Amino acid sequence: MDEGRTIKVSKYLSKHLRHQPERIGLTLDEAGWVEIDTLLAAAASHGFRITPDELDHVVAANDKRRFAIDGTRIRASQGHSVEVDLGLSPAVPPPYLYHGTVNRFLDAIRAEGLRPMNRHAVHLSPDRETATRVGARRGRPVVLSVDSAAMHRDGRLFHVSANGVWLTESVAPRYLRFSGPH
Repeated sequence: MDEGRTIKVSKYLSKHLRHQPERIGLTLDEAGWVEIDTLLAAAASHGFRITPDELDHVVAANDKRRFAIDGTRIRASQGHSVEVDLGLSPAVPPPYLYHGTVNRFLDAIRAEGLRPMNRHAVHLSPDRETATRVGARRGRPVVLSVDSAAMHRDGRLFHVSANGVWLTESVAPRYLRFSGPH
């Protein structure tokens, strides 16, 4: 499968498993799962045919492990704007986590901290390199260090998704340190 098709299928899956399942007639269960056969049939009936081999390739080849398969079901690992309960238990974070962004958002972040925006949680990376890649999707990256140990001591909850993304409700400005990419 060529890289262009892989990206196209991945974006299609993200859109419909994280944000707009109803656009192709999908109903996710409370944990975000849908039967693979149902997904493939819905995609095909809306003019976007995905073969089982393509689906397997996209799930296996995705460097961010955006999707999880459990038997005959598939779901997005995190990043939903639709209501789902991923069933993640609270976890103790490492002392520091990281968030990649770009300069144009810094004034708002300094004033309000990190907010989930259209998602259910703020996404944090376990290392600077990952945060740099995340920020670079929108331009020249800026990496914010998050004092997750202090947040945890102050009673803030953290969860870690199946693909290693750390999730929290929000990050107040006092827990942030600003720096450029490394």
